[in-house]
Amino acid sequence: MFNYLIPILLLPTLCLANDENPDVPAELRNFVEANTSLLAHAGADLNGDSLSDYVFILERQKTNDADPDIETGQRPLKIALRQPDNSLKIVKTNDNIVFCSTCGGVFGDPFAELSASTKSFSVSHYGGGNWRWTNNFQFNYSRRDDTWQLVRVEESSFHTSDPETVKSASYKPPKDFGKIDIADFDPENYKGSGEK
Repeated sequence: MFNYLIPILLLPTLCLANDENPDVPAELRNFVEANTSLLAHAGADLNGDSLSDYVFILERQKTNDADPDIETGQRPLKIALRQPDNSLKIVKTNDNIVFCSTCGGVFGDPFAELSASTKSFSVSHYGGGNWRWTNNFQFNYSRRDDTWQLVRVEESSFHTSDPETVKSASYKPPKDFGKIDIADFDPENYKGSGEK
């Protein structure tokens, strides 16, 4: 009903969270650590070398149901690049970009989507209670810096009593932030940060 409110780029490769997804690539299973599961993955040529790479999100699991919810670092995002011998190597990790499973307020799990295309990927969320909010973080590959940097943030919010009235904002470098490497990105502290 409110899909038009989520500013998500339509990119060719997309995988949503699905515990029963039979299409999880076997080569990614090696990166699923103990007490974690694969939340989402997307394949694309992430660094422009014509080889197929992956960006994926793991989800750390509680060891016991009685344990407190994991909020910090629950969902690390990782980038695995294809090597000349066809193996995959983790080259970047970020523990902050993907919000925790209980960070969406009354709405529940806020993770909405992971998508990727050539030299680009994005992560989006949707959550809230009476006030709903969305965000989308896009990163592009920089050949000069040999890394992925934040290039766009889209945010919006609306009250459920008036879903047609949407407050939206878009942030881009260099006006709103400078160079921010994916490994250093913190969704709570990116405005005004980074080298300009």
